[in-house]
Amino acid sequence: GELTDGGQIERHIKRDIVPWWKNVYDSAHPNEMTLPEPWDDLLSDFQKLLILRCIRPDKIIPAVQHFIIDNMGPSYVEPPTFDLQCSYMDSTCSTPLVFILSPGADPMAVLVKFAEEKGMGGAHLQTVSLGQGQGPIARNMIEKAAAEGTWVVLQNCHLAPSWLPDLEQICEELLSDQDLVKPGFRLWLTSYPSSDFPISILQNGIKMTNEPPKGLRANLLRSYLSNPISDPTFYEGCSKKEEWEKLLFSLCLFHGLVQERRMFGPLGWNIPYEFNESDLHISARQVQMFLNTYSEVPLDALSYLIGECNYGGRVTDSFDRRLLLSLLDTCYCLEMLTNMDYSFSSSGVYRLPAKSGFNNYLEHIKSLPMSAEPEVFMLSQMFSVYQFCTDELFLSLSSFQKRFPITYAESMNTVLVQELLRFNQLTSTIRGSLRDLSRALQGQALMSGELEDIFNSIIVGKVPALWSSKSYPSLKPLGSYISDLLLRLHFFKCWTDDGAPTVFWISGFYFTQCFLTGVLQNHARKSQVPIDQLNFQFHLTEYHTDGVYIKGIFIEGASWDTKKRTLKEVQPTELYETLDIGWKVVYNTSIRRGELSTTGHSTNYIMTVDLPSEKPQKHWINRGVACLCQLDY
Repeated sequence: GELTDGGQIERHIKRDIVPWWKNVYDSAHPNEMTLPEPWDDLLSDFQKLLILRCIRPDKIIPAVQHFIIDNMGPSYVEPPTFDLQCSYMDSTCSTPLVFILSPGADPMAVLVKFAEEKGMGGAHLQTVSLGQGQGPIARNMIEKAAAEGTWVVLQNCHLAPSWLPDLEQICEELLSDQDLVKPGFRLWLTSYPSSDFPISILQNGIKMTNEPPKGLRANLLRSYLSNPISDPTFYEGCSKKEEWEKLLFSLCLFHGLVQERRMFGPLGWNIPYEFNESDLHISARQVQMFLNTYSEVPLDALSYLIGECNYGGRVTDSFDRRLLLSLLDTCYCLEMLTNMDYSFSSSGVYRLPAKSGFNNYLEHIKSLPMSAEPEVFMLSQMFSVYQFCTDELFLSLSSFQKRFPITYAESMNTVLVQELLRFNQLTSTIRGSLRDLSRALQGQALMSGELEDIFNSIIVGKVPALWSSKSYPSLKPLGSYISDLLLRLHFFKCWTDDGAPTVFWISGFYFTQCFLTGVLQNHARKSQVPIDQLNFQFHLTEYHTDGVYIKGIFIEGASWDTKKRTLKEVQPTELYETLDIGWKVVYNTSIRRGELSTTGHSTNYIMTVDLPSEKPQKHWINRGVACLCQLDY
């Protein structure tokens, strides 16, 4: 039978004598467990996904992957190896070949190597990166290559939207006249997805994409099968074979870690950087060159080049740079070179292969799990690690459901006035837009594009862009956002009615830095100490002593041991824990980035706070631990 009453399962959970449902909730792999009778036979595979979505949403991604494999086949989960030869065979001199770019993937190295194999390297391959003033140069290149039968590559077409109509005209006129084009001519284009890209070129061209591999195993495999690592001449070209193979594997693992950590959102990186294969390949060449040059392994020099220059050159956030170097220190360390039992993960699954040789390393990589556990990324078994991926999935699914279109002695007074001005502006925007939307739906006013966006956002439970532009930072869905806004307004109403609170709700401020500056300013004026000589000290306390008290901070990636008064590991099913005062870095929201302010810090960054720990600082850095002023729900 079909599931017609969701209340049946609810009643079954409430009267569950054997705690099966609780075992599902506490399990590390609930998606692999069998449902109790009669539900396992009664429900379809898709309905079982719905139940898992309610109980353990963090395991939806692997469950969906297995659902696709069982119903459609593994080819829809494991993308095929990029085959440029196959695409080339389908093309002609009048057919453009379009690379659709994705973050972390650069097709140019593959294309240059392929051109050399086809005898089109050197002067027979002309490239130009489009941008301001490059249009006429690109036109001349195309006309010359068409007449000579050579290749042209126009990179980053999305950066020249005003010239793309000219490109469309060139393709229609030049490429349609076979008398002007020699058979050997090929026009290669690279572009990120763009609404300005000519539709006719997409319809008539060969479309290709080379997305980064999904999963650490696929990432490692691709690294070893890419040029130059897969080239026997390069792989066997090091005089220190044992050290070379270990350092190369560690480098490829590090490359996979920094790319795959992006899937964990702010737990992985504050800013999702576009590390790509060029970073890996230049680092691999430097490793081999240094090993061939020096008698001893220059580990410090290699770590500097890889961490500070090659990969670190892309990193703009200071805390991300600290994390990058910490991850590299785990992969590039003396113990890795000297200890045969060295493991890159606490489980021991990710370790150096027992046998040397390219094929043995390749087989070792293929034996790794398809889905890596968070511990290999230096993250704990946290509920929130995969929760981020689940949220991204359901946010994408929701987007498809749019069927219809002041006194000197008290600086807190200034803080209060500024906060009220901001909240008044926000509430005025919300009221006005809802009033206008109501009139438009009744046919009493014109439905503008802005009002339509508000309507569509409300339909999918998203905060409208107009409100967000006037709002404090928030990642909450619409319902939670409104509830949170009402709590903030109540906090300030109590403040205005009853005076400044004894304990300040730091999460309730529109602009948290304003409150912190006000606290410092009060103390500076009271103690006659310059404000630039003051800083905060933090204590977790249950008692009232001197100082300013705050509440409303959540810790992510760690937990607090109230008995030992130190940090401890978070429980597997625990998203966040509430703290009176936080630790490490405090951010407004769980997206730990924002537009840079005049200080050079992210506008989402608030302050750095330290708390005691029995483990080294590096342990919590790898965990991505931070404190937040508000949650996403």
